[in-house]
Amino acid sequence: MPEPAGKASSAPLVGGSPEPTLIELSTDGRRAWSLPELDVPATPIDLPELAERLPGLPEVSEYDLVMHYTRLAHRNFGVDLGFYPLGSCTMKYNPKVADWAAARSEFTSLHPDTPAHFAQGALEVLVDAERILCELTGMYRATFQPAAGAAGELTGMMITRAYHTANGDPRTTIIVPDSAHGTNPASAAVAGYTVKEVPSNERGMVDVDALRSMLDDQVAGLMLTNPNTLGLFEEDIVEIADAVHEVGGLLYYDGANMNAILGVSRPGDMGFDIVHSNLHKTFATPHGGGGPGSGPVAVTRELAPFLPGPLPMRDEEGTLFWEMPAKSIGRVHGRHGNFGVVLRALTYMRALGDAGLRRVAELSVLNARYLESLIADHYEVPYPAPCMHEFVVSAEELKQQTGVRAMDIAKALPDRGFHAPTMYFPLIVHEALMIEPTETHSRETLEAFAAALNEIAETAYRDPEAIIGAPTTTPVHRPDEAQAARHLDVTWSMHHG
Repeated sequence: MPEPAGKASSAPLVGGSPEPTLIELSTDGRRAWSLPELDVPATPIDLPELAERLPGLPEVSEYDLVMHYTRLAHRNFGVDLGFYPLGSCTMKYNPKVADWAAARSEFTSLHPDTPAHFAQGALEVLVDAERILCELTGMYRATFQPAAGAAGELTGMMITRAYHTANGDPRTTIIVPDSAHGTNPASAAVAGYTVKEVPSNERGMVDVDALRSMLDDQVAGLMLTNPNTLGLFEEDIVEIADAVHEVGGLLYYDGANMNAILGVSRPGDMGFDIVHSNLHKTFATPHGGGGPGSGPVAVTRELAPFLPGPLPMRDEEGTLFWEMPAKSIGRVHGRHGNFGVVLRALTYMRALGDAGLRRVAELSVLNARYLESLIADHYEVPYPAPCMHEFVVSAEELKQQTGVRAMDIAKALPDRGFHAPTMYFPLIVHEALMIEPTETHSRETLEAFAAALNEIAETAYRDPEAIIGAPTTTPVHRPDEAQAARHLDVTWSMHHG
């Protein structure tokens, strides 16, 4: 291959020095792999048109390859390195015992298409996890097929549509709060519904009077999370559920915030009909980087016939087998979901038990309320009701007085050893910072994070440019994000620039 321009040194690269691409590290003839000799006759493939389009892959030694990715890994921030206070995402510690369980060869060597009678142990895992999940949510049956929360939302909307259609009453509308996760209206729209937005009241909760004015015989359901995205418990949830049910609609529970009520309160008892939960949030399996995730959907007895299938069933002799529900919407995943994620979640559930899972919710709420109290003198709290597992503050006043925005605060936190919280969400709060400490962080960590946020606010009044120019200690400083969004370039060329 052609010699790349700007050949990089193979000397160790540390600190803030530029990391070369693999193509820049490439040298003709180097290899980081070897393949065994063919044990079948070689068959020449004559595809000259394909040969002309072969990419110029980098040629590097194994050691150069390992060093390159290790250097990049050292620049990453993750839950095993520090505080990761993303609001609404429940980025908490993933116990390593769950990795041990998921890595056992009895499970990793099992093919997804293994006949049920040869995979009884794996089916028992699914049955046990489903039972616990239904107990925690107050539902009747569940599917583990959805591979993420948004996939669970879409599955729930498809079940909603199938239910109304089976009743000879196809409906047109789904209602979502103005503070909802963005995937809620997206999932409803993909399922073919018209989406209508119900406003929040002055307390940051669903405006019940406004909701009642929107309810009619075309409303298929309401999508809601409780606590809501402001971290507040919807105190009128029973009245809301009754109102939706009175017009024949269903209530869908977005499980992103279930960490706050785990073992304390159940969506089914609140009146919800369909519940998705996030195993990669509430149940401490690895989260982020595009997956794998798991967004199981649990439903009431009335809706169980519409679940995706097949589902594990038990015959009279106790043997498990697969069966498609009578009115199933069909598959929403190639096979049975991300089994390794379910196995990790079951290990977590079993390790903690009933009392431990309830303690998760209690500590997550305690940590959030404590952290909010520590920064309330420096940041506005637009909805001051007692928060649950997360809370939202505003940097609007700071912006007006100093020019420092929520984005600048988020960029200044890595200089102080912390990941940024969620920014600019929910949209009903200007210059929003949405913070969820989870139950897994110590008091000392929370106090250190609060001190960093407070110091940033104080510095903004003295020297706003010091915050607006952050970060300054990270390997990559602040990019021009507006230009990057407008002039996106995702390719690399040897003659770049």
